[in-house]
Amino acid sequence: MARDTILNTALPRVADHIAHQMRISEQPGCALAVVHRGKLVFEQAWGHADLARAVPLTPRHRFRIASHSKSFTAAGVLKLREQGRLTLDDAIGKHVDALHPKIAAITIGQLLAHAGGVVRDGADAGQWAHRRPFLNEAELRADLAAGPAIPTNTRFKYSNHGYGLVGLAIEAITGERYVDWIAREIVAASELTETLPDGPVDDTRMPFARGHSSKHPLGRRVVIPAGHSTHALAAATGFVSTAADAARFFASLQPGAKTSALSVASRREMNRRQWREEHSSLARWYGLGTIMQTLGDWECCGHSGGFPGTITRTASVPAQDLAISVMTNAADGPSHVWLDAALHILRAAATRGVPSRKLASWTGRWWSLWGPVDLMPVQGRVLVANPSLANPMADASEIEVDGTRDGVSHGRIVLAGGYMSHGEPARLVFDARGRAAQFWLGGTCYLPEAKVAKELVRRYEAAGA
Repeated sequence: MARDTILNTALPRVADHIAHQMRISEQPGCALAVVHRGKLVFEQAWGHADLARAVPLTPRHRFRIASHSKSFTAAGVLKLREQGRLTLDDAIGKHVDALHPKIAAITIGQLLAHAGGVVRDGADAGQWAHRRPFLNEAELRADLAAGPAIPTNTRFKYSNHGYGLVGLAIEAITGERYVDWIAREIVAASELTETLPDGPVDDTRMPFARGHSSKHPLGRRVVIPAGHSTHALAAATGFVSTAADAARFFASLQPGAKTSALSVASRREMNRRQWREEHSSLARWYGLGTIMQTLGDWECCGHSGGFPGTITRTASVPAQDLAISVMTNAADGPSHVWLDAALHILRAAATRGVPSRKLASWTGRWWSLWGPVDLMPVQGRVLVANPSLANPMADASEIEVDGTRDGVSHGRIVLAGGYMSHGEPARLVFDARGRAAQFWLGGTCYLPEAKVAKELVRRYEAAGA
């Protein structure tokens, strides 16, 4: 992917899409960061870090990134393997004593791939609703005393407790606290400066995005502080970071990354598909601390995270040398959907190419009674995207532009759905100052937002409709 394609064509569209989604979803806040060729090329934040105090969200605000922690933990294990201090085939009982025999026999590799059959969150998962603190080591061990929930190595079964066990193994092997060792050997070695392995978070010393509840059942959102320690589950869910650092980290895990805390062989091992998530409508796989999916012809690798009041997701696309992170600070935050939307926009730009100057004016957001459309020029054509959709590029109409005559740029809809205006004219009308004033798609006239707003008031409110 050429850098100018991303910067000039795709990234403004990504930002516009999320800004629109923030408006219609009324989310508290969202932060986005994009890394290309190992460099941060874009970051932006919308909304609030704390609704109750009306604190604006900035790109420097840290989020609880929760299960992203598993990727850091898996990287730590592979670092220890590079040093000859463990193997993925080691039984966890070799490093952590006094476990149930069937738990002790599970390998470290199986735990990293969620194939150990270990209980997900124990008999009382109240830590995820602030009904109890996160578990200490004794409580974690007590939850595992009954053995695996299902036979080992029979299917993908996500387990925070399994990663808690891996954290105990890292402590036993290194002789250090998990948070201290991982901070030095993985976080610092990855050149991350805005990342912590766990709380407590002192938000008087660093910007911290507080979580928020969903709007219902109260009819309003309440603030969830969420800066506390996760204790023995830090290896599963403790990490705190910014969108920029998260994107940098996953970019560094790409096999082609120039700078990384891991060898190329270890990075390939992390990103290799281990188990398909069969009981899901989404086509996803799990590797070693990584989630993989296919979006069109793009193979993506990353992780997501859900903490009380915060939903986050990061993905890298190794073939494009690209990584993107989207972080939202509400229990119903749509970071998964918005990240996919960003990838669809980026992929469209990368696939279709850089537009010519001839198409420079065919851009922006245009409104009608039925909502907005976004014009996205690419090589040879203009795509008509719908920013209200989860995938704004889905079934996008395509326009070929002929030329400008008498203050009007003329085109034709050369590709559209059967219910749309395929084959009909499209045109961009300029005012006396040479500014685009109207966009016509077939027989439908789109205007700037402010003009449509006035039109709606005049037609339906002032007229007493």
